[in-house]
Amino acid sequence: MPGEGAGQLRAEGPPAEAREGAAAIVRRRGIRRPAAGVPGAGRPVQEDDAGGREPVAEFLSVGDEPAPPAVSAALGLAEGVTACVRRRRFLLDGKPVMLAASYLDAVLVAGTPIAEPDPGPGGIPARLAELGHEPARFLEEIRSRMPSPEETDRLGLAAGTPVVLVRRTAFTADGRAVEVKEMVLDASSYVLQYEFDTL
Repeated sequence: MPGEGAGQLRAEGPPAEAREGAAAIVRRRGIRRPAAGVPGAGRPVQEDDAGGREPVAEFLSVGDEPAPPAVSAALGLAEGVTACVRRRRFLLDGKPVMLAASYLDAVLVAGTPIAEPDPGPGGIPARLAELGHEPARFLEEIRSRMPSPEETDRLGLAAGTPVVLVRRTAFTADGRAVEVKEMVLDASSYVLQYEFDTL
């Protein structure tokens, strides 16, 4: 999720030092690009975010299920067509900090490692590239809200703690949306930082 250029936009709350009780602070930087010509190369986003600390990814589930309407619309799924959904939870210093769900066209990825617990080296981007649908552009939407009871439980949130929802859509070079990833972040554990080129 590279930040390139001189301009900088930062969305952050109080300094990390002032966040009483926060076990893990993650500085999340915009979208990083993989190494040229090598789909999925480089360090995982979560590892970069952790500032050198070792994040732990917990695989939760993978399977076909209905996607939220906005996700179905983004992926161009017809009514009644299910998505392949991969769910994981990320922990840092033993504390849950993020829930992630990746949605893909179930027909497109059926019978591939994407539909298995371990998608293999390079993860989803590498497998999509092998299918001829390499992600070339990303769009992120960010919003904050209160968590659902399930999110509160899985993230171990204190009462009244909001979450940040980051919805990232991956597009091929010809504009087809091939993955929508929804990341639910513990707002008390994240600093969001973005850099962008000046016009």
